[in-house]
Amino acid sequence: MKTFDHLTVIGLREWVGLPALGVDQILAKIDSGAKTSSLHASNIETFERDGETWVRFDAHIGSRSKQRTRQCEAHLVEVKRVKSSNGHLQERHTIRTPMVLGDRCWLVEFTLTCRKSMRYRMLMGCTAMLDGNLVINPGLRFVQEKPQTQEFA
Repeated sequence: MKTFDHLTVIGLREWVGLPALGVDQILAKIDSGAKTSSLHASNIETFERDGETWVRFDAHIGSRSKQRTRQCEAHLVEVKRVKSSNGHLQERHTIRTPMVLGDRCWLVEFTLTCRKSMRYRMLMGCTAMLDGNLVINPGLRFVQEKPQTQEFA
């Protein structure tokens, strides 16, 4: 049997931080079936800053029962067409921002979309897992410690 010693094990659910967006902790569902990570966002609008296109949005960082939002701004990477879980094509604004998981931090691409009908406000896709050298054990949850985002701010 092959083993992969260079990979970090994560569970089906993990706490992550997005320090550049001012988000200390958000619960993420790990979804190896999704290519790109996604973040529940509303009031998405683009604007110009120093000759570049940026996006301003409300990130929904609470749960369905404890709703919390934070207004965020990030450089717009692109607007991409994504096939949603229900099979419909959507145009989504895409950002790239540092993500903290446990004691590690790396850049992750997120599409901004409405996830209000979904249980989890953030989904970590397989590209983020590959870039972070992560492997998922679906029988586990919360393997990594809660993120300490102030170390990476």
